[in-house]
Amino acid sequence: MRVLLVKLSSLGDVVHAFPALTDAMAAVPGLRVDWAVEEAFAPIARLHPAVREVIPVPLRRLKKRPLAALGSGEAAAARRALAGRRYDVVIDAQGLVKSALVALLAHGRRHGFDGASAREGLAALAYHVRHHVPEVEHMAERIRKLFAAALGYGLEGRPLDTGLRPDPLPQGDAPHLVFLHGTTWPTKTWTVAGWRALAAEAEKAGMHALVFTQGAAEEARARAIAEGRPAVEPLPPQPLETLIPLIASSAGVVSVDTGLGHLAAAFGVPTIGLYGPTDPRLTGLVGARVAELKSRRDCAPCEKARCRIAPETVAGPPCLADFEAAAVWRALTALSGPR
Repeated sequence: MRVLLVKLSSLGDVVHAFPALTDAMAAVPGLRVDWAVEEAFAPIARLHPAVREVIPVPLRRLKKRPLAALGSGEAAAARRALAGRRYDVVIDAQGLVKSALVALLAHGRRHGFDGASAREGLAALAYHVRHHVPEVEHMAERIRKLFAAALGYGLEGRPLDTGLRPDPLPQGDAPHLVFLHGTTWPTKTWTVAGWRALAAEAEKAGMHALVFTQGAAEEARARAIAEGRPAVEPLPPQPLETLIPLIASSAGVVSVDTGLGHLAAAFGVPTIGLYGPTDPRLTGLVGARVAELKSRRDCAPCEKARCRIAPETVAGPPCLADFEAAAVWRALTALSGPR
């Protein structure tokens, strides 16, 4: 059976499709999956063993420079790839108008969420078969149910499995941690003081931490975290292909609510998620060795990019500033013990 999965973005949402692919790979003999995904996340989609071909779609460039992107070779290649083969089933696991339009370019019976359960109800008009999967549980479970309904198998007795496994450290390398401090909302950041105190805990344990950066603000924060801390190594901006093995081979990851944290969790790396303004119940970390630390403030989760309690806060709003590094370290070490 040949299946096209349409799940375009974002990074965390892409990772949340992995358990459904693992289910389908076990349940459907001869399964072949192609994946239409935003071109920036193609390296992530290629990680899952069920995926035979990835079709990169230049959606971000279409938003920024639509005429130039439409005329690009990448856009033409995506259109040819989608229209050039016939699929037994096309599954839009995103439920947005843009993902539905991509699904329409493919030949095959289209399945997706119905109008009441799609993120944008209008998208359901593009599907031949609409499935009611209410938004009352984690997105990864909803996608599992969508796949099961579209491909005709049951989920009973199938544990959630992302299909990824941690990578062993290269021989002779010392174990490393990864601190994921960068995120899109100022309200989702932890304090520099918190990261520095966590680095001190790592130093005492004889470990070092890699700190990824992307953009001027993250580079400045990484320098502040690393100042006077020899165990902290800020890394310059790098492509996903370079960052993925650093995460997969790490001894542990501490992450704010950001996409790479979801990838760490999917690999089965011990992963701590710090949550303040956002609610992990529907879109949190999915993996075998995960702990989510949630703010206990009455105002959290507020789902706001600007803190109403401390509106001038540039980084580390009160709901996240409450987290103490010692508690985060204890949670990480508890996850890192024998499985």
